Amino acid sequence: MEQSQYLIDTNAVIDYLSQKLPLTGMEFMNQIIDKVPNISVISKIEVLGFNAPEQHYQLLANFMRDATILDLTNSVVDVSIDIRKKSKTKLPDAIIAATALVYDLILLSRNISDFKNIKGLKVIDPHSL
Repeated sequence: MEQSQYLIDTNAVIDYLSQKLPLTGMEFMNQIIDKVPNISVISKIEVLGFNAPEQHYQLLANFMRDATILDLTNSVVDVSIDIRKKSKTKLPDAIIAATALVYDLILLSRNISDFKNIKGLKVIDPHSL
């Protein structure tokens, strides 16, 4: 499986599947989704932990089944700890950011402000494309 160059945050997954992105954002995400999308294990937990109606849950589960889920490795844990020490970042966001940094991926997220103080992290908001 070829890895793409992006890590998709929880809110970007939900906005994409709900078709809440502007047209340019949807087209951009379509290109990424057509490849095998990369998702942090934290996003999988957040997305599938959402109490959605069965038909919506099935859409979410199918998306996760087709994605590459990047697990919590020792490297991701170490970088997460470093992020938490250097910035006031919530633990899930620190793990997602660390995953992007460890795998050298650009993070796609609506919540740019959650990640603005993390050195070296590249973030794109699909709503602003």
